[in-house]
Amino acid sequence: MTQINPIRVLRVALPVPLPQLFDYLPPQPCAPVAAGVRVLVPFGKRKLVGIVVEDSPHTEVESGRLVPVLDILDQAQPLLDAPLMRLLGWCWQYYKHAPGEVLQTALPPALRKPEQSLPPPPLQYALTADGLERLQQGPGRATAQYALLQRLRDGPLLEAQLADEGGRWRATLARLMEQGWVAAEPAVAAQPRPQSGPSLTPEQERAVSAMAADLQHFQCHLLDGVTGSGKTEVYLQLLEQVLKQGRQGLVLVPEIGLTPQLIRRFQQRLGLPPAVLHSGLSQGERLQTWAAVASGRARLLIGTRSALFTPMPELGLMILDEEHDASFKQQDGFRYSARDVAVKRAAELDIPIVLGSATPSLETLNNALTGRYAHHRLRQRATRAAMPRWRVLDMAHHTTTQGLAAGSLQAMAQTLERGEQVMVFLNRRGYAPVLMCQQCGWHGSCDRCDSNLTWHRGARLLCCHHCGHQRRVPPLCPACRADALASAGEGTEQLEQALTQHFPAVPVLRFDRDSTSRKGSFDERLQQVRSGVPCILVGTQMLAKGHHFPSVTLVVVVNVDQALYSADFRARERLGQTLLQVSGRAGRAEKPGTVILQTFHPQDEQLVLLIDQGYEAFAGVLLKERSAAQLPPSSYQVMLRAEAHERQQVEAFLNRAAGCFPAGQGKVYGPLPAVMERVAGRYRMYLLVQADRRADLHRQVDEWLSQIRRLKEGRKVRWAIDMDPQEM
Repeated sequence: MTQINPIRVLRVALPVPLPQLFDYLPPQPCAPVAAGVRVLVPFGKRKLVGIVVEDSPHTEVESGRLVPVLDILDQAQPLLDAPLMRLLGWCWQYYKHAPGEVLQTALPPALRKPEQSLPPPPLQYALTADGLERLQQGPGRATAQYALLQRLRDGPLLEAQLADEGGRWRATLARLMEQGWVAAEPAVAAQPRPQSGPSLTPEQERAVSAMAADLQHFQCHLLDGVTGSGKTEVYLQLLEQVLKQGRQGLVLVPEIGLTPQLIRRFQQRLGLPPAVLHSGLSQGERLQTWAAVASGRARLLIGTRSALFTPMPELGLMILDEEHDASFKQQDGFRYSARDVAVKRAAELDIPIVLGSATPSLETLNNALTGRYAHHRLRQRATRAAMPRWRVLDMAHHTTTQGLAAGSLQAMAQTLERGEQVMVFLNRRGYAPVLMCQQCGWHGSCDRCDSNLTWHRGARLLCCHHCGHQRRVPPLCPACRADALASAGEGTEQLEQALTQHFPAVPVLRFDRDSTSRKGSFDERLQQVRSGVPCILVGTQMLAKGHHFPSVTLVVVVNVDQALYSADFRARERLGQTLLQVSGRAGRAEKPGTVILQTFHPQDEQLVLLIDQGYEAFAGVLLKERSAAQLPPSSYQVMLRAEAHERQQVEAFLNRAAGCFPAGQGKVYGPLPAVMERVAGRYRMYLLVQADRRADLHRQVDEWLSQIRRLKEGRKVRWAIDMDPQEM
């Protein structure tokens, strides 16, 4: 039996991969320390920044082994408030992850360092009474000073806003302050000045009315709207009401690329600059934004997955746009689902949350169909535009030019002649998926992964898109020394080149991770598309999500057939989501749209159902199949993932782990190889555990983990638990 030692300790979460808290003595004398405060502590030979979880009157550690914390870093107040600390505690228990690594997720990188503290509020500059009097006197000869006074007439402005004046605005401001006409003060929360939006459709009105009735308590709403149905306007109407109440709003988006257009639209409609958080910001920018949101000065936050954990003292509404997107699930380290944690946070705070999508995930749709979530359908486009017409090309009966059927090229030419725009979708970047020898059959493959090397012709490189390995393109075949190297298959780079040759007078704009890596390049391309000039967009998934291109009337979808026969049971769901999202870019304005689907399987029953009856009918069939096979959402899963340089070590560990799984409702399957077994020289396998009830599964996994951690085979592999896995 563990002995309880009656002595005051601080229970601290440290950024180490260990499933426990660490007890330290508080400095003497020391007032009670609140949960959420950072402390600097000794840990072996290192000094680490930890977060206090509890100020406890007892410990299970012997007194002689306890050491004091070195410093309490946050004297004024905790960085992480009590509701957020409770949420993070739930996260480490639910996702079975190290507490310290979970809590670190909630801090911007700068605050993980002991020398960094919260920055003071920025200053804003306001007219004084004397300044107002000076305004009445006219500009006189001091035109620059008078212009700046005029800018401040409508209310205080931050330095960043004053900088728009250009020229020597700092010197002008300094002179105004010397005269006593302008005073500096700590910035306060900006007040929204909403502008009227477009008239709502009857469907939008019903959705807004129903959701607005729930603004004072928790309710999860699924906004299930076809592409172009005006989901964003529904978000804006709800946010306007929340902001008027003096509360904060949080909008999560799946990718950084969606934020620029959202920021512009939200700022124009709400009259308030949104704060933005994503990994593309510098550490300083992230710290300033985090501090503004945590203090309540920033009323609206738009961010990607990890923005979910930002403290927001007045949070009144949460929105997840494109809730079905796979990027909302973290795939390494702390493997959390931002969607599921967001629903939990909303429930704990007793506030509403809106999950928006044209193609809801089967888990979310199932919750809506069974009454757990409120379900709001938008089946008409907000512009009254018709949904695009589908045209399926059986590739077994069509000649092709570098992956494009003759019928597709003809339709593209006709579209461009009418002064409209074309989008070509291929979810494979690079010039070609394989470089191969046409004489002996050699092909470029990765030495460290079970994958082929993608040929990037422009960079003259063969690249692995899984581990990042690169090598120069050989001049001759490495196997037979023949000058017979050629591409097999197509990538976005090859399509770009082929379309440029076929339509030399038309701009071809490629959208993929390679072509948009330079900061601002993605937005530059979008601006060119929005200008409306005839052009061809070639791209991957980043073109499928949320973009409004009024002049795009034709979408050509190239090569999605591999998803029809994938080993991953979620592949068909994702195929349907991708096809509907991509097709939704066509015909969003007054001109009708067409989608051409190139496939070798035009008679596939589910593909036909998706095209003829839409996503809800398609998803309904998939839900029935999942129920019959007892797959999620009809059951619950957890994976024990393991990897090592030696396959035998992985297999031995997983076999031992399977052998010590406790008796109960959950069943173990495996060891099974990952869909791509070898990545970066490491073999990857997993055990899959499945149960009909979530509570039963968690009880067994908790007991199982205590057994796994004692396995000596576990020291030779890297392993992790993945609750509610999304990838095989």
